[in-house]
Amino acid sequence: MNADMNAGPDQQIDTANQAAPEAPIALLAELTHRCPLRCPYCSNPLDLERKSAELGTEEWAEVFDQAAALGVIHLHLSGGEPTAREDLPALVGHASRAGLYTNLITSGVLLDEARLAALAEAGLDHVQLSVQDAEAANADRIAGFAGGHAKKRRVARAVRALGLPLTLNAVIHRQNVARLEAIVDLALELDAARLEVAHTQYYGWALKNRAALMPSLEQIAWATGVVERAREALQGRLVIDYVVPDYHARFPKACMGGWGRVSLNVTPSGKVLPCHAAETIEHLVFDSVREKSLAEIWQTSESFRAFRGVDWMEEPCRSCERRELDWGGCRCQAFALTGRATATDPACALSPLHDELARLAAEEAAAPPPAFAYRRLAAKTPQEA
Repeated sequence: MNADMNAGPDQQIDTANQAAPEAPIALLAELTHRCPLRCPYCSNPLDLERKSAELGTEEWAEVFDQAAALGVIHLHLSGGEPTAREDLPALVGHASRAGLYTNLITSGVLLDEARLAALAEAGLDHVQLSVQDAEAANADRIAGFAGGHAKKRRVARAVRALGLPLTLNAVIHRQNVARLEAIVDLALELDAARLEVAHTQYYGWALKNRAALMPSLEQIAWATGVVERAREALQGRLVIDYVVPDYHARFPKACMGGWGRVSLNVTPSGKVLPCHAAETIEHLVFDSVREKSLAEIWQTSESFRAFRGVDWMEEPCRSCERRELDWGGCRCQAFALTGRATATDPACALSPLHDELARLAAEEAAAPPPAFAYRRLAAKTPQEA
């Protein structure tokens, strides 16, 4: 967006009447930011946390116990690449004993049959495997990891051989959308029960690569048609979840089911966030599980209460009949595009910036894509080596 259309930072937000819901349903545990892939749409923050800052095994175990006591049902073990943690089987085992349903979100490239078997024996319930394309060369190019696609296929078969349910996740953009039908076929070939087709969300590193990733309106319409036809044809065989792109939308998505309403994230160093991108809102301060309990943070943290419910909303959101359907849209996107986290999400047609957002998306999609700026963990300093 043009700099002269950005407003100033948010004023102090009154959170006194924004009570916490009864309990979160899900916890995303970002066990590490370490990852062998270099995806240009990486959802991790721009400043990655190092191994030396990560919560230890016992600290994560305490987080899982607190999550279960709080009412969390689903535990998503993510990263970076969570299998970079040598203690992953111990973490899965503890979470399983705490009564949490464990879902491993992985690229698969660090896994083999023996490691998968150890995770299954520890109590792992589900595997969610990312794929960058159905065609190996382009998949490896997007991921910045040679031979990755072949490894993913082997891991998917090993997951199913162990009897674990499998979900494939495919982030869609202008450089792979043409093979969406083949991605659906790949999910069937690998005996996945679910396929998540998620158009790129432009925060953090993906925002840096937006021009290289932005699809056209015609590509989105085609992809939507592919999903609709596949859902009808494959009913009972494959569940397909579909996340549409905000930049071509008329209404914003109900991001995370509403800020601080149904889920929470814990970063590798223990900061607790209402969503994975919340740290992009620069003026928010996030509490840590090293200093406060998960329940206290969920119920009273200023960062969670900042945009919980509807009291924080400005017009036109405050009086909109959709305010408890989309919960004002995405606060991170509003901040990224307007400079104010309380602003109307520009994905909404009621935003004064909506038309400019659509124009920007159309222009970027029509231009030749620039080269990817690949994600990588910066080299260690002498002190960190």
